[in-house]
Amino acid sequence: MTVPDSFLAAVVPEPGAANVVANRSCSALDAGEVAIKITATAINPVDWKARDYWQFFKGLLSEYPAVFGSDAAGEVVAIGPNVSTVAVGDRVFFQGMLGKYDSCTFQQYCKMPAALVSKTPANISDDQAAGVSLALVAGVTAFYDAQGYALAPPWDREGPQAGKGKAVVIIGGASSVGQYAIQLARLSGFEKIVTNASPANHDLLRQLGAHVVLDRSQSTPEAFQTAIGGLPLAFIFDAISAEATQDLGVDIHRAMGTTAGLVLTVNPAATKRGESDPRVEINMVLGLGSSLALRYLSEPMVKHLGGEDGYLARGLIVPNRVRVVPGGLGAVEQALGLNKAGVSGEKLIVRPFE
Repeated sequence: MTVPDSFLAAVVPEPGAANVVANRSCSALDAGEVAIKITATAINPVDWKARDYWQFFKGLLSEYPAVFGSDAAGEVVAIGPNVSTVAVGDRVFFQGMLGKYDSCTFQQYCKMPAALVSKTPANISDDQAAGVSLALVAGVTAFYDAQGYALAPPWDREGPQAGKGKAVVIIGGASSVGQYAIQLARLSGFEKIVTNASPANHDLLRQLGAHVVLDRSQSTPEAFQTAIGGLPLAFIFDAISAEATQDLGVDIHRAMGTTAGLVLTVNPAATKRGESDPRVEINMVLGLGSSLALRYLSEPMVKHLGGEDGYLARGLIVPNRVRVVPGGLGAVEQALGLNKAGVSGEKLIVRPFE
């Protein structure tokens, strides 16, 4: 089993253009790399943002036609020198590498560093596995990296008790990132995990580990304050990161009377409320698991997440619910449009060989 000389991909022919299906090829494997047949690829906001706001991605999108896609699952079809962690035929999932087109996921085949590839356990489908990595890495960066709150991760000895005696707020718990953030907070031992969502998603978020789920339409700063009770608030993770949700994060800290509040976001700071209040710091986290600065977290995460004894197999991390957008790579534009319009409580998936 090998990578064919030519295969199908959804490519963006020029800056700002729509994805079209075309043939492309992949370069030879280097040491430490594996080739993967992609059976499912997830849709994430960064995929349409890179298409629509290409001016801000010039440092990554060096040439066109470009290939996007940042999350996938599939089967290993070839291994390069010095690879021992996976074998040909293994089912795997991974976060793609934005800007490195041979390692992006809107295509039928790609290549990846083996150290960044998790084995898919038997209890998880490829559709489910395809949407795990990117959103989870965002949460891992927020909770455990110096960009965020810098807790000890749960795979470290002291990690499962890192949040003991503290509360954490996750705004937008039903989003893909929010669901994984709730689960990371649970693995880190937070005494009170407070989030908000529409009522249809409340039971799901409680099952994932949230202690209090507020109705999104009624989640005022005072409601969060009441839910937190007298516990110290470690930080607020804004999994949506629109201006309104960033405003809410600042106002929750003000309602709590915190003297050094932290709001972590997945988009650049948009709120103006923090400018007049130096007690509240707003930091964006950038969860690029392939970056050298994050490999100290992403590589052990990969090892503990996958396989038959990892977090997924043991039910310690539960994937998002999925919705397959039919039509294969030709449906990428439709799926991007659906994601841009807004999805809640589920992850959109495209199957490149459909």
